[in-house]
Amino acid sequence: MCGIIGRVGEGNALETLITGLENLEYRGYDSAGVAVKNGTGINVEKRSGKVSELKRSITDEPLQGAIGIGHTRWSTHGPPTDENAHPHTDHTEDVAVVHNGIIENYTELKSELAESGHEFSSDTDTEVIPHLIQHHLDCGLDNESAFRRAVDELEGSYAVAAMIADERVLYAARRGSPLVVGMEDDEYFLASDVPAFLEYTDTVVYLEDGDVAIVDETGVEFTDLEGNPVERHPETIEWDPEQAGKGEYEHFMLKEIHEQPTALAQAIEGRIEPELGRIDLTDFEPGTFDDVDCVQFVACGTSYHAALYGSVLLNQAGVRSRALLANEYSISAPPVDENTLVVAVTQSGETADTLSALREASDAGAQTVTVTNVVGSTAAREADETLLIRAGPEIGVAATKTFSSQAVMLVLLGQRIAQDVRGETGADPEALLSDLETMPDRVEEVLATTTAEELAATYEGSRAYFFIGRGLGFPVALEGALKFKEITYEHAEGFASGELKHGPLALVTPDTPVFAVFTGEEDEKTLKNAAEAQTRGAPVIAICPPDHQAALVADAHLEIPDVDSDLAGLLANVQLQLLAYYAADRLDRAIDKPRNLAKSVTVE
Repeated sequence: MCGIIGRVGEGNALETLITGLENLEYRGYDSAGVAVKNGTGINVEKRSGKVSELKRSITDEPLQGAIGIGHTRWSTHGPPTDENAHPHTDHTEDVAVVHNGIIENYTELKSELAESGHEFSSDTDTEVIPHLIQHHLDCGLDNESAFRRAVDELEGSYAVAAMIADERVLYAARRGSPLVVGMEDDEYFLASDVPAFLEYTDTVVYLEDGDVAIVDETGVEFTDLEGNPVERHPETIEWDPEQAGKGEYEHFMLKEIHEQPTALAQAIEGRIEPELGRIDLTDFEPGTFDDVDCVQFVACGTSYHAALYGSVLLNQAGVRSRALLANEYSISAPPVDENTLVVAVTQSGETADTLSALREASDAGAQTVTVTNVVGSTAAREADETLLIRAGPEIGVAATKTFSSQAVMLVLLGQRIAQDVRGETGADPEALLSDLETMPDRVEEVLATTTAEELAATYEGSRAYFFIGRGLGFPVALEGALKFKEITYEHAEGFASGELKHGPLALVTPDTPVFAVFTGEEDEKTLKNAAEAQTRGAPVIAICPPDHQAALVADAHLEIPDVDSDLAGLLANVQLQLLAYYAADRLDRAIDKPRNLAKSVTVE
């Protein structure tokens, strides 16, 4: 959610900080600010609204200094106002802090600090941190000790970066919220996410829970909260900085939809041998899952729909499987033991609810795997094993290429699990992998021939939009509806096809287009369900191959190539992504940064 950027080096830090904030806009925010240390103290400038408004406010009097911190805030405690924007300072303005997460004991800390004379100017939980640091400075502690003592008193989740007026040092700590250090010669960065500084360096160190980083012009020291040294090794990020730009596209979302052929090619590269019907997943050799009795997938949002896709495949292969919403896992999770495999699906690897479910499953003795896009993310470090989807950076809030890549990875993982558990996969592996190998080309075909833009115009202004599917078409219908509502702000719902007659048909009118996904699984039943809506006046749009019976009877048609039924839904999904995009574009929505939403949900 919120974004952090920090920089230490020669020259002025302001341009780097602003660039970092602009690079973090995709995470979602409602205010922004920077703090820069000059020769005499700390200068802070912050505003509710966009980073562009912050830039305009400092154009006439640029902030000078070689060290600074910046932040984009997503409101939790207190509304989006100038006062509640980060960075926050203490009453002396000698300590400045930016923070992601939630301080659960801030009310008690604020009360204690107020009793000792501290005055607060915001509604945020974050403001207690600089006051707490200053309190310990007033008690005689040195800067580093005051920071450590303050952080030690915090309860909840946090990624914190702080600077103190009398030295050129950044202090940082994390627990439950991501924080990464970037290094390039004599310049050092702190950020909540790599894209913040990717154009400056590709050498990073991911902080782990309980880590403290002390950053100055000479380097970075990594310790635990008590000051004991910890080893944290640099990694090289493979992303090209240009991947984080829009290029020729008007929106990141459209760019990322069109990047799906490349993302899928990267996902399967070196992992399949179609001519042998063989899957080669590093760290998942044959026999890895011999002891597994059942599989639980945990995820949220789009990742949950990918998890549901994987769960359907496993059940069809004869392996007991369930997809569970991670945010409900602590309430409704089925029993877990050492023969349970829990697969956490998370694009960022930092989704708070998914991490909580992963930890709960691990504590109960389950085997754990995470399917993620981010090397070094918390999920990747905490799960027993990791399956990277290799989709590259995704900036648009509405996930597109990561859904496709997650689903493809779950197809492969499901094949491996089924082979280990049952000795067979229930599918023709050579045919499936052959079709999988051609998926990048099939997606290119969809992108080149789509009529989604015309259909978006045809059905603009409808009262509601329904999406239906059966089997593997059901999670695709859910995902299609989610994409549509996310970026158009129009009412959209996804249903299992057979559920239409159990209530939703009451809402069907001629002003309610129904988008029906046909994957080759019991298509006759889905067609019958769509016909029930059609007879009540609803226009039906079939997403299916050109020679499919549904294309002949539907009111309109979004065409997909004819492929293995395990993969057809992923091609239908591309058409639904395009439909949502063009519908939102016609409505002039903020497609890459839809209202009230954030890319990475790092608080529960």
